[in-house]
Amino acid sequence: MTKLDSMIKRIFDVLCSLAGLLMIWWVILISWVIVRLTTGEPGFFIQTRVGKEGELFNVIKLRTMRSSTTVHTTVTSVDDVRITKVGAFLRKTKLDELPQLINVLRGDMSLVGPRPDVPGFADTLSGDDRIMLSIRPGITGPATIFFRNEEELLALQEDPEKYNEEVIFPKKVELNKIYINEYSFFKDLSYIKQTILG
Repeated sequence: MTKLDSMIKRIFDVLCSLAGLLMIWWVILISWVIVRLTTGEPGFFIQTRVGKEGELFNVIKLRTMRSSTTVHTTVTSVDDVRITKVGAFLRKTKLDELPQLINVLRGDMSLVGPRPDVPGFADTLSGDDRIMLSIRPGITGPATIFFRNEEELLALQEDPEKYNEEVIFPKKVELNKIYINEYSFFKDLSYIKQTILG
């Protein structure tokens, strides 16, 4: 990705995230209120993720799960007992991702790029794989689209965490390396279109 590519990508991110927030702030607000009333917990879920160059930032999502003192995994399958009924709807429709437009506007994220992981994944990569950290993580991207049914896939596994570490994460790294090495603004537009149309 050239410096010009990076500049165009960032300008596009700012304009689109600002326009998006102006148009759908009320959807986020209504969803936040519903989550707050149904869970008794804060409507936003804030979690530390690994960003560009390995810098940590707080990702913002609508809360879809109840807090638990007995479940500690960061790998979530569709049958996770922590997911609320409202949360299941938000996850299925991807409405829980909308507040990340704030992260995009702030410069933590991009509209398109590798999904931001919790510490212990992307930040541990070495060699050529560390190219994953050369750009801002994204709301969507080729790996996100490829694994659009990731939670259903994990639910079928005997050991979801092992499957994620040995199968899903390496495949995501492979797809994201191709995305970065063969970057195209028009491909970004295609990924956004595929994400919106489902």
